[in-house]
Amino acid sequence: MALLDDLRSHDIDVRAGTPGDAVDGRVPRLVARPGSTEQVSATMRAAHAVGAVTMVRGNGSKLRWGAPATEADLLVDVRGMRTLLEHQPGDLIVRAEAGMPLADLQEQLRASGQRLGVDEPVAGTTLGGLIASNASGPRRLHTGTVRDLLIGVTVVLADGTVAHSGGKVVKNVAGYDLCKLMTGSFGTLAVVTEATFRLHPAPDASGWATVRVDRDGLEPLLERLCRTQLAPAALEIDAPPGDSVTVALLVEGTTAGVPGRLAAARAEIGDDAELVDDLDWPWLYPFGTDGDHTGLKITCTLGGVATLTAGATDLGLHVRGSAGTGVLYAALPPGADAVEVAAALDTLRPLAADHGGAVVVLDAPRAVRDAVDVWGPVPATPIMRRLKDQFDPAALLAPGRFVGGI
Repeated sequence: MALLDDLRSHDIDVRAGTPGDAVDGRVPRLVARPGSTEQVSATMRAAHAVGAVTMVRGNGSKLRWGAPATEADLLVDVRGMRTLLEHQPGDLIVRAEAGMPLADLQEQLRASGQRLGVDEPVAGTTLGGLIASNASGPRRLHTGTVRDLLIGVTVVLADGTVAHSGGKVVKNVAGYDLCKLMTGSFGTLAVVTEATFRLHPAPDASGWATVRVDRDGLEPLLERLCRTQLAPAALEIDAPPGDSVTVALLVEGTTAGVPGRLAAARAEIGDDAELVDDLDWPWLYPFGTDGDHTGLKITCTLGGVATLTAGATDLGLHVRGSAGTGVLYAALPPGADAVEVAAALDTLRPLAADHGGAVVVLDAPRAVRDAVDVWGPVPATPIMRRLKDQFDPAALLAPGRFVGGI
């Protein structure tokens, strides 16, 4: 138990893994709970010295995303690192530890009338999980994704080296933009321990304009709304199979200005548009994220949204997502097996490619992810593999989870 003894010699909280720590059904041998960047560095040095395969966990809400996990020797739990380190309201920036839940950060920012302009489609998301998965919701149309808002990051490499990038730079890694590389890397390049984000003022008021259209009416309506001068904060669709499509446009701004902009939205959409204060469905994926459901992420050009929506609903999938950015999510029917998922991918991937996008299996039971190609063809795989070789040459960080078996 050299690793256990080494971690304890650095006063790191470490214990044996239990079934509650299992990732894809596999129980890690040890679970370490470091309390600082320095302790994460000591943890990774110790793991690297004995060649221990390591995975990182926040609240664990997205540990099933990506390809199935291999056997893990060590699970690094960062939930003990949840401190808001710095908030400069005048500069609209905040720095916090990676284990801090996004909801807690938003709550602390609320008092200053500011927010981190990303949504939380999976409840319990930590800042580290947000960065690792690049999860986003409706407001990506207005504020961008976490990749756009992350301006500084502190990471620990697989060998224990601490590196910084962006705001508060102390040391950079060979000129790489770590913020961009860490976002969506699924914990395969380094362990994020601290992050600095750009903030936005929280709006005083908001409202939705919604309308139901048949499939033939979707494309011309979206084309008109994408060209509008209404500057919506979100443009969402909800398309259950065999039904009409609901289109929803979110307006945010001042208390005095929102009613007039909503009236303008109704005029643009049509007299049958409804105006409501809030909706619940745009903030949630169309599939459960408890590991029992299969959900896809579909990307395409704006001009391909209607086509991809029709293609997926024809297969019996429920489609929902950001029509204003070409990022959709699709739920397969409950209980769909690997054969059905593979058939859906065979139909949708060529269709998405024809419209400049791709389809990945975002969440699914392990039996499905074992049997299908989760990521599909990715032209940049050789570049990603070279990055992996530079950051983690021994392939100890979540090996096999990312594109191309990285």
